[in-house]
Amino acid sequence: MRRSRSTSRRALCAALLAASLWAPTTAQPAAADQRPIAAHPDKGDCPKSLGRGLTSRLDKAMNDVGKKADIPGAVVGLWMPGKGCYVRSMGVADLRTGKPMSADSFVRIGSETKTFTVTALLQLVDEGRVKLDDPISTYVKGVPNGRHITLRHLAEMRSGLFPYTEDAGFIRDVLSDAQRTFTPRQSLAYGFKHRNTSAPGKKFQYSNTNLVLLGLVIEKVTGRPLADVIHHRVLRPANLRHTLFPRGNEFPAPHPRGYTNQTLSGEVADATNWNPSWAWAAGAMISNLHDLRHWAKSVATGQLLSQKTQKQRLKTLPTGIPGTTYGLGILKTSGWIGHNGSIPGYETVTVYLPSQKATLVIMMNTDITTQGQEPSTLLARAITSVATPKNIYDGSATAP
Repeated sequence: MRRSRSTSRRALCAALLAASLWAPTTAQPAAADQRPIAAHPDKGDCPKSLGRGLTSRLDKAMNDVGKKADIPGAVVGLWMPGKGCYVRSMGVADLRTGKPMSADSFVRIGSETKTFTVTALLQLVDEGRVKLDDPISTYVKGVPNGRHITLRHLAEMRSGLFPYTEDAGFIRDVLSDAQRTFTPRQSLAYGFKHRNTSAPGKKFQYSNTNLVLLGLVIEKVTGRPLADVIHHRVLRPANLRHTLFPRGNEFPAPHPRGYTNQTLSGEVADATNWNPSWAWAAGAMISNLHDLRHWAKSVATGQLLSQKTQKQRLKTLPTGIPGTTYGLGILKTSGWIGHNGSIPGYETVTVYLPSQKATLVIMMNTDITTQGQEPSTLLARAITSVATPKNIYDGSATAP
């Protein structure tokens, strides 16, 4: 995993917000060649297996991708009503100690945060407190071309605003001090220095700038901090007791160490305790397998929204990625609905397949790409190729 590269080529977490299991790293684990695939420790989340044959093929798919992509550790949960379920952890949570990855781990979920932020926004739409076609200038001053950029443009990634995570100064400042706290306005300032990349509504461009602005809209309308709004209006009603919006770098236990090569030198570093404040409404949240399983169906079916608003959310548009479209803070790829997430040290995928009422959750403790492909996408593609061959996950909202 000791790969060097130019940080600017990836533009720190521009994907965000959009690991061989056994490969040696700069932090060499003990007995690395003895890290087995471990059966799930939480039978409560998987009362009935998918059967020996399918389970064996899924185990092989996990192993193959783990070796190919140098994934330190990963957890996969797949639930297929009427057929059974598959919950597996593989590899290690800590490369130095060799501690095994566990299915009860908390992880940083990166851009899956967007599904929570947009849900809170759409609740305000249902209440008539905001309209999707309101210009952002109504709520936030100083946005370039803000009179013509709507909340809808922001949620569907078609604002044309420059992604602040691609600014060279931002990359330098974040990587020079991983514990620095950024305010939303400070993050946005890096992007606002640049000219807009397109006219509103004309082009899909994944940009965390959009979601930070929507977070500010939610705070403006409710008069409360975004973390409080999401906790009270989204997490509690959805009964997600193991999901949180951190105020700083806090991280509940148990959690795996997270490994990234998004560093100034390009060398692999431990990003476990990096401060995610720069990602805020776009990617700062934390969750676990149990909560992500239930959130997948909730967000895909609109359990916290009116049918009319959920219909608008799921009206997706092309992204330029074959087979993948994007709606209001939500991804569709080959029938799967949800989102993926990437933040230094961690990647996730949380998606729901309405045709089979199936749910897939993937969590891992690295964001290091393999030949330009995110490890979570590689693993999701492999798992669905085996389990749902007519619906192969093959897209990433956060891919550069």
